[in-house]
Amino acid sequence: MRIVDIREKTFPIASAIRNAYIDFSTMTCSLVAVVTDVVRDGRRVVGYGFNSNGRYSPGALLHDRFLPRLRDAAPETLITDDGNNLDPFKIWRTLMTNEKPGGHGERSVAVGVVDMAVWDAVAKIEGKPLWRLLADRYRGGEADDRVFVYAAGGYYYPGKDDEKLKDEMRSYRDRGYRVVKMKIGGAPLPEDLRRIEAVLSVVGDGANLAVDVNGRFDLETAIAYAKALEPYGLFWYEEIGDPLDFGLQAAMAQVYKHPMATGENLFSMQDARNLIRHGGMRPDRDWLQFDCALSYGLVEYLRTLAMLKDHGWSWRRCVPHGGHQLSLNIAAGLGLGGNESYPDLFKPFGGFADGYAVEDSWVRLPDTPGIGFEAKADVLTVMRELAE
Repeated sequence: MRIVDIREKTFPIASAIRNAYIDFSTMTCSLVAVVTDVVRDGRRVVGYGFNSNGRYSPGALLHDRFLPRLRDAAPETLITDDGNNLDPFKIWRTLMTNEKPGGHGERSVAVGVVDMAVWDAVAKIEGKPLWRLLADRYRGGEADDRVFVYAAGGYYYPGKDDEKLKDEMRSYRDRGYRVVKMKIGGAPLPEDLRRIEAVLSVVGDGANLAVDVNGRFDLETAIAYAKALEPYGLFWYEEIGDPLDFGLQAAMAQVYKHPMATGENLFSMQDARNLIRHGGMRPDRDWLQFDCALSYGLVEYLRTLAMLKDHGWSWRRCVPHGGHQLSLNIAAGLGLGGNESYPDLFKPFGGFADGYAVEDSWVRLPDTPGIGFEAKADVLTVMRELAE
């Protein structure tokens, strides 16, 4: 068997929303199709991958460096020893040929896109949903039959007042989400507190609301917000400062007693390890948001999970960023703590399989082979246009 073609296309996922740090007016996304010569159920097997929101399309990196390496590789160097399937680990090593360690940046996003497509193809060739394949390989066959998800939204938006913010949150609750998340840090503290209280009037207990700063605060501002947020008992206080400012994160652990979350902008096992070593994260209450689609893919994510185990962390403390089906499969197959969801944003790439309702912030996965894109009509249309 062999890879016969690799295709990439950049798509706009722009909108007028903004968080505390960036707006999404020019946001883009890469879609990759890895075409194989394997046929299942009368169709050629194609694996699909894309990058999570918040990082721009790595299309230039893919075309300049990473896709040529795969195209130039001898086919037998990319498959399992028995020749029956693609080998994600061999493919990962080929992608990273002549890449120096460190400086992970956007390179990790490019590799993550291809890695997602490879795992999709691998599971399709085996005729299994990816969550089942992962459970069989790494968890003794044990898989979760449902995954915790929360609805991410609450962005700043032109003309969006408190009533519209409340309407948005009601819509998530109506669709089965108990826990929701909103953006803060893009307005003065009194205004953000008013917005938080507006959302709490919809979701009730603070344990049903997470807030996200997107890395905006210095230590003084972070502490001021922490003191104001403390009485609410929120689900979590997310990405308070620069993602690489482990000193700030460690200081906040001494100030804020409730759960915190971070990690979505750490793009390697080594950066994740530095967070665990130096960031003061508390394994009894804090949450880790590493997103495999932005951080070299599932191959690297497995290394990150192994590191966490070595440092005494439960994988249940991982709730990946991104709201995509790959992380949902990983959560079910490897036993993570949940997954983010974007019910209304970043279409068609965000969201889960059609016909699987969220119930009290839990969702089930389809038995569709691969990541499950074939069970999501809007994204499948775009994917097959690229592949065929």
